Amino acid sequence: MTPTPAPPSGARAVRLGARSTLTLLLVGVVGLAGFVWPLLAPPESSVAAHQEDAPWLFAGLLLLLVAVTAATIAESGLGAKAVAMLGVLAAAGAALRPIGAGTAGLEPTFFLMVLAGRVLGPGFGFVLGSVTLFASALLTGGVGPWLPFQMLALGWFTLGAGLLPRRPAGRAEIWMLAGYGFVAAFGYGTLMNLQGWPFLTGSIASAIAPDPGAPLADNLARFVAYCLTTSMGWDLGRALLTTVLTLSVGPAVLRALRRATRQAAFEAPVSFEAPVSFEAPVSFEAPAPSGTPAPPGTSAPSGTSAAPAPPGNPAPPGKP
Repeated sequence: MTPTPAPPSGARAVRLGARSTLTLLLVGVVGLAGFVWPLLAPPESSVAAHQEDAPWLFAGLLLLLVAVTAATIAESGLGAKAVAMLGVLAAAGAALRPIGAGTAGLEPTFFLMVLAGRVLGPGFGFVLGSVTLFASALLTGGVGPWLPFQMLALGWFTLGAGLLPRRPAGRAEIWMLAGYGFVAAFGYGTLMNLQGWPFLTGSIASAIAPDPGAPLADNLARFVAYCLTTSMGWDLGRALLTTVLTLSVGPAVLRALRRATRQAAFEAPVSFEAPVSFEAPVSFEAPAPSGTPAPPGTSAPSGTSAAPAPPGNPAPPGKP
């Protein structure tokens, strides 16, 4: 097999086709509805009537849609080398998440997702974010109705890093990724607040709980108050840690990911050399031992002569 050339710097582990892009858009629309339904559902709708059951229904639907999307992207070109890269990065992200997940939202997984999405592209990024959260939930026991929402939110988080402009390089690129990680960390926290907000019931939380009969502006004010009083510290810790890690170790991780991408040669075609043909005939007959006369009717091999008669023996009669 001939050596394959290294892919260009903008190579992607997965190239999104028309069907994969359409699937991502559809799951995005349904997923967004699953997040924002407490704000948009009218009071007389059946969804609002089942305020405590609706998150479970949306969770099951989103899990199915995320699985279908991942399968569609995999079918469009997730080869063996991309699967190996996906497994390594997902395992690393799942191992990083428990380090600080229980302390003020310090989750180093997010900075790795930003850099991986930047290098490997939006399609690979969406699958990586979803698989990483799923593996992390199995590792830490964090399985519940929030898991499909987390998978979808982190998939969007990593996909967005792959959609950033390709032109910035050097320190400008690092600052762009740090800024994106800071903003996207708050976006992830806000989406997850929307997922857990409908479960907030009771007289104590009546001022910040969703009210199906209230207008949109009133519910928005309640939701902002909910975010400020419950998760602002977590979101700020996640955003600051993502920014600090991206600025400090981001350049080294980017170089390592790009070097691994070049060596994997995701987009380079594989070619095979033509088989070697043997044109010269090959003889497997062993030459006669030295000193042994050739059999009757055959000539001695080229470059050899018949062995002389032993000294002292007369020649046969009739021979000189």
